Amino acid sequence: MLDSNELRRRLASDRATVGVIGLGYVGLPLGLTMAEAGKRVVGLDVDEAKVEKLRAGKSYIRHIGDERIAASRERFEASTDFSALGACDAIIVCVPTPLSEGREPDLGYVSRTAETIARHLRRGQLVVLESTTYPGTTDEVVRPILESGGLRVGEDFHLAFSPEREDPGNAHYNTKTIPKLVGGVTAECGAVAAALYESFLQQVVVVSEARVAEAAKLLENIYRSINIALVNELKMLFERMGIDVWEVIEAAATKPFGFTAFYPGPGLGGHCIPIDPFYLTWKARHYDFSTRFIELAGEVNTAMPYWVVEKVVEALSDGGRALRGAKVLVLGVAYKKDVDDLRESPALKVIEILESRGAQVSYNDPYVPSLRARKLRHYETFELDSVELGEEAVGGADCVLIATDHTAYDYDWIVRTARCVVDTRNATRHVRHGREKIVKA
Repeated sequence: MLDSNELRRRLASDRATVGVIGLGYVGLPLGLTMAEAGKRVVGLDVDEAKVEKLRAGKSYIRHIGDERIAASRERFEASTDFSALGACDAIIVCVPTPLSEGREPDLGYVSRTAETIARHLRRGQLVVLESTTYPGTTDEVVRPILESGGLRVGEDFHLAFSPEREDPGNAHYNTKTIPKLVGGVTAECGAVAAALYESFLQQVVVVSEARVAEAAKLLENIYRSINIALVNELKMLFERMGIDVWEVIEAAATKPFGFTAFYPGPGLGGHCIPIDPFYLTWKARHYDFSTRFIELAGEVNTAMPYWVVEKVVEALSDGGRALRGAKVLVLGVAYKKDVDDLRESPALKVIEILESRGAQVSYNDPYVPSLRARKLRHYETFELDSVELGEEAVGGADCVLIATDHTAYDYDWIVRTARCVVDTRNATRHVRHGREKIVKA
């Protein structure tokens, strides 16, 4: 029988060795945070280029500096050798959970990772899934794979779910300070997982079971998706009414209770909000239940890139120019400002639509030097490199489209230099001269 008290003490100590599978925007900061707290961490990834960079003390994520990688090298080891899992006291899974072409959950990464763990699983280990997924995944998908070798959850090893809550580029919260949800397949599994996280994070919140933690993560992102869809829809309505939606939101936000400000944009981006709600939509169908709010929000948000393109068409038409053959300079292709993350970025969809309608598209992003070298779902044909943001590029464009409001941009200079500007982020709100050139989208 597994001595969970002994495992708890070990996981809470500096003697613990933790394996982190998946060294992306979630796994890498998590592994570094544990190493900085004194634990020995083995970071595992199938991408040999990532592993080689980390071994050289280099980062491939903009908001994680090289100095942080270098400072953790004594406690953090990057590897492609998954046999190291056998020596780990805890294994944390941080792999992608994308949608299929039919917008259904693709748990291929999770299943294959669980199969790999199962080959090395031994008594006295903790396994935690952090990848966002539908309620029941940990118990219904991961557990059977791990138990296929004869070991049993709660008797031989522990299994829990703890959703990631990373927000790249957030200056106020980081891996260590964001409260951590933990839900075990059994109550004891949850307590053991909490012992690990409590040893290096500021606050851990234990819930009754893994399904609650899985559902809570989806609620967080569905809440944001629906509220963003609401302000996107109101943006289109208020434009017809001649009302500035940004001023309306600013006015409503003065209420100290009962209102949280959400802001419109060119569409949804990132690894969570465009994807996670549809995990619950898919699962709900198994219970003969229709998630109408989620699906409607998805429709509104998915339509926003097309709305943006229509605003470009209007802006060009006002200057006597057609979209076909027009030079459009897109500023910012990352999904949010001041990061280099392209996952599900709406700017990519905007570029695709513009090109399909005959526009000559170029882009600038200080954090994304090239799109051609990136592995982009649905956009493998992109052949674009970031152009220099000079007078030739800005002044020579028929339209400058602000898709991502990086703080590095001098918006006053951009408006003065450009022929017309389509602003999807209200980035030009403080510009005082040339406002007649600006079209809000």
